[in-house]
Amino acid sequence: MRSLLTAVAAVGLAAAPAHGAELRVSIELPQLNVAEYHRPYLAAWIENDRQEAVANLAVWYDTKLRNEHGQRWLRDLRQWWRRGGRDLALPADGVSGATRAPGHHQLLVDPANPSLAGLQPGTYSVVVEVTREAGGRELVRVPMQWPPAAQSASVSGSTELGTVALNARP
Repeated sequence: MRSLLTAVAAVGLAAAPAHGAELRVSIELPQLNVAEYHRPYLAAWIENDRQEAVANLAVWYDTKLRNEHGQRWLRDLRQWWRRGGRDLALPADGVSGATRAPGHHQLLVDPANPSLAGLQPGTYSVVVEVTREAGGRELVRVPMQWPPAAQSASVSGSTELGTVALNARP
């Protein structure tokens, strides 16, 4: 799978049209000095101010296991699973992908995607959750506004995630 995924979402402050807008979510997976390292499962989504998931951006898991056995462990992404992951038909086109090695990864989000047509102006968050076999779990929320306009925000994780940054431009 590509490090650059196209998904759904948008960010901003003004009621400008979404066409031509760009949203990038940068996700840092730190190199951990542990005896047994497994690449983390990751879910990224947009949620409203009531913490309800409104769009999935990425779901990274072991896509190569036989009989889709990698999907079995997605429930360990507890918040994502409860907020709608269990209802997502996998693999989801443009959302599902293989786990990633430590490093910086980019999600390119398409704000013109029709699945966000009903998204009301307001405050949202891009949420990134990771969990790792024989490791830990972490979740961060990066605040954002809808509809798209120029905006930058970042949040740093403490163990399983490095910096998660959001950059939008109209």
